[in-house]
Amino acid sequence: MRDSRLTEQRNPKSTKIDKLDVLGIVDLINNEDRLVAAAVSDEREAIARAIELVEKAFQGGGRLVYVGAGTSGRLGVLDAAEMPPTFGVDPGMVHGVIAGGYQALVRSQEGAEDHLEDGAAAINNLDVGQRDFVLGIATSGSTPYVHGALSRARELGARTGFLLCTSPPAALLSEHDVVIAPLVGAEVITGSTRMKAGTATKLVLNTITTGAMVRIGKVYSNLMVDLQVTCEKLRDRGERILSELLNLDQPAAAALLDRASGDVKTALVMGHLGIDREEALKRLDAAAGVVSMVIGGL
Repeated sequence: MRDSRLTEQRNPKSTKIDKLDVLGIVDLINNEDRLVAAAVSDEREAIARAIELVEKAFQGGGRLVYVGAGTSGRLGVLDAAEMPPTFGVDPGMVHGVIAGGYQALVRSQEGAEDHLEDGAAAINNLDVGQRDFVLGIATSGSTPYVHGALSRARELGARTGFLLCTSPPAALLSEHDVVIAPLVGAEVITGSTRMKAGTATKLVLNTITTGAMVRIGKVYSNLMVDLQVTCEKLRDRGERILSELLNLDQPAAAALLDRASGDVKTALVMGHLGIDREEALKRLDAAAGVVSMVIGGL
């Protein structure tokens, strides 16, 4: 029986991939990958709606929770893990849940996605509530674990969304606050959704979290002023940000960053206004952490 899901269709362009030489394989995959960005762009309004939902959750003290299985789950966990070093947020602010638990990040746990009750239990374990936004990721749109998690999240009063790469049924559209469906087309290797669907998922998640972090003041201009200076690479980046924005040489930027206890945002306010760390923290707190509200444009 023919599967109606777009993610399970055979791609007519790749039916002879096993007869191609190496360069032909590369060209075929690359040509198909070119379709991904356009498919994501077609979902721009839904992605913007998701950003608004995440922003509202953050502003209300809630969280963004990703739920997925396999590649989808891994990409959600990856995006969540990248938020603290990039934007200086608490690790629990963006949380990734994957069917099969964290061992599924490094070794496939295929059967773990089949149980609705396990998805619901994961939501219970996180104490999801009305302040949270839960985004289910299932490129096929049919993963039981994800549906179980979202159903339980709705019961608990959370806002919910769904990210898939096949045409969403009417029931799905009516159940959730937002549905994002970039239709990337059939995969080069039938059903291998780690490919175009996975790439589309990564693009969407990047956009949602980056957009939400910009909206809550974690970015000044296009600079990561709220990054955590936890390694030499990030310390160097922090010093370069201060040098550029405040017209300081490297030793002066390093000294300022030290006086701010390694906090780039605080150092920026201190340097621009000529105030100490305590006063800079007070002013940032009064402005909900938004640098532009404290120092305006530089």
